[in-house]
Amino acid sequence: MATLATPPDVGHEPHNPVRDDRKLAPTEDLDREPDGVPHTVVGLTALFSVMLAMLVGFMFVMGGTVVKAAAVVIALMTIPVLVGSLRKKAARDRDHLHPSR
Repeated sequence: MATLATPPDVGHEPHNPVRDDRKLAPTEDLDREPDGVPHTVVGLTALFSVMLAMLVGFMFVMGGTVVKAAAVVIALMTIPVLVGSLRKKAARDRDHLHPSR
């Protein structure tokens, strides 16, 4: 005959102090993003950087002189635009209630 395993009696209701905000120190905040940068911005930066590098690399390898010059111009124009737009998105999406340390 099988019996169900029961948790041991510890004399009190078990709790997880990590998620109990009353048990946290004044400087602890578990809801913030540790680096302060929204993780969507990190992902978009990686995605667009790889796509841009692939486009410019493909243009540089497969094209002639004019296409190579266009690849350099595209890189010089799009990198500042990419950085600026992702910086604005990071500032807009940053968690101001739970800032990083």
